[in-house]
Amino acid sequence: MDNHSDGIGKKNEEPIFVTKSFLPPFDEYVKEIESIWETHILTNNGPKHRMLADSLKAYLSVPNLTLFVNGHLALEGAIKALELHGEIITTPFTFASTTHAIANTGCTPVFCDIKKSDFTIDETKIESLITPRTVAILPVHVFGFPCNTVAIEEIAKRHGLKVIYDAAHVFGVKIGEASIGSFGDISMFSFHATKVFHSVEGGALSYGDAGLSRKLDLLKNFGISGPDRIEIVGFNAKMNEFQAAMGLVCLRYIESEIEKRRQKVTLYRRLLRGVPGLYTCDDLKDVRPNYAYFPVLFDPDAFGSSRDTVCDALAERNIFARKYFHPLTSDCARYAKAPGASATPIARYCSANIVTLPLWSEIPDNVVSEICEVILALHCKV
Repeated sequence: MDNHSDGIGKKNEEPIFVTKSFLPPFDEYVKEIESIWETHILTNNGPKHRMLADSLKAYLSVPNLTLFVNGHLALEGAIKALELHGEIITTPFTFASTTHAIANTGCTPVFCDIKKSDFTIDETKIESLITPRTVAILPVHVFGFPCNTVAIEEIAKRHGLKVIYDAAHVFGVKIGEASIGSFGDISMFSFHATKVFHSVEGGALSYGDAGLSRKLDLLKNFGISGPDRIEIVGFNAKMNEFQAAMGLVCLRYIESEIEKRRQKVTLYRRLLRGVPGLYTCDDLKDVRPNYAYFPVLFDPDAFGSSRDTVCDALAERNIFARKYFHPLTSDCARYAKAPGASATPIARYCSANIVTLPLWSEIPDNVVSEICEVILALHCKV
């Protein structure tokens, strides 16, 4: 690639954002929602809701699945359903929702460092954080890369802990032949508009214990079990029929979306491979990825420019990458004194030096090339 081509310095007329939501054919979505006008059922476990739950349970190969209005309330529901009270070990290298869900349910987040190789929780550091107050581990699958589920669940079994996976980034991922949703006590999926699979907003929990189904249904509907009965303290987290309809249509395209994303990631890797000071995570062995994000980690000394310099140079071209995850959730004032908050050097290094580059299924190849051209032009510059 010519790092000094005439293209350097020209600004794109339209902004290039870090992602662009997939929208199915308009007519197909309209056809899917037509029956809503016949039933007049807009929410409260309607037919679209039930169809999507069944379809996702089959696609994800999980025994039980409950839909929610979004992933965050699904995660809070998971903690409440397991009746957890105490410390929950998690990672600060995540979206704020993960940590907020722990705090909002009255539990205490305990921060564990991550691995530089795939940005997931460092399973070798979990046991040192376990105390008599520890009740669960809440690892985060990051950027489409799964945690070391075998090691984590061995630790949980030894210490009698629950495991809830934040699986917001890993819809459709498999480890060997096992669905990512089949690990731990519960896995939470986010169906936000920016995800590989979405229902505009939405989320789900997958779990092995069928006994949780009724409790989760109660939790997401104010604890109401009948016209004159409220059994538990709940909240409003029901997915509506329009969200479910979008999910049903988008699910028909999920395999082609993942394949298109794979092609874009392959191009990124080819153009950026072998550059000193620049790390891109390859596909993991025995993992079927979903190519949710394309993270790049910069070593500013070896690369010659910082992550922030790269982001600024892209922004000058009207290209907007994302410093993701930055800041660490442990840097928020609310969590700065939480256990482990000051003892995560790898997470801090990654947060200061990582960027996720624009990626969606239809991003033009020439835009991917342009992004790489801008990055490579900064190599070894100070």
